[in-house]
Amino acid sequence: MIRHLTFIFAGCVVLSSCAKEQPPRTVDEFDKNPLLLEAAMVRCSENRSKTRYDAECVNARLAASRIQAREEAARKAELEARSERKREALRRTQAAAAEARRRAAEADRARDEAEYLSQFGLEPGETASAEASAPDPEAPVPANTVDAADAVNEPQPDSEPALSDLESVREELQRRNEQGSD
Repeated sequence: MIRHLTFIFAGCVVLSSCAKEQPPRTVDEFDKNPLLLEAAMVRCSENRSKTRYDAECVNARLAASRIQAREEAARKAELEARSERKREALRRTQAAAAEARRRAAEADRARDEAEYLSQFGLEPGETASAEASAPDPEAPVPANTVDAADAVNEPQPDSEPALSDLESVREELQRRNEQGSD
């Protein structure tokens, strides 16, 4: 019986030695299982000259570089997001400061205006009705106004010359169109 077990054991050893060698682990396997990757990297770094071109070590190095690139991209995205948040906060702060400056300038202007009007015994609300009835100083003056000293009931010229002027402009445009089409 012991002989039979010895022969069976020897046969299993012979068969196992003739079996196919396991293929090297792929990059995806290393990518999915970080423990395998770490074990392979330790084994490959022990004797770099012998394992330099070993397929499993090459795949482990490729997987490590992929993981490192992913982590770097995630870190860069996080830094970009943080930077964008800081820029947005800075924009909001600058906008709030500009609004505060604008309000302060408006308050100073209102205070100065009130101080100026108080010299004449007026309140700021009273000037609004006076300004509404006063003519706008920047408004264009009509061309056919006559000074009061010269106004001796002279008739105002009719707007007919302007109509004839309009007709002369039309004729000039028609003439130019005819010349352009010839």
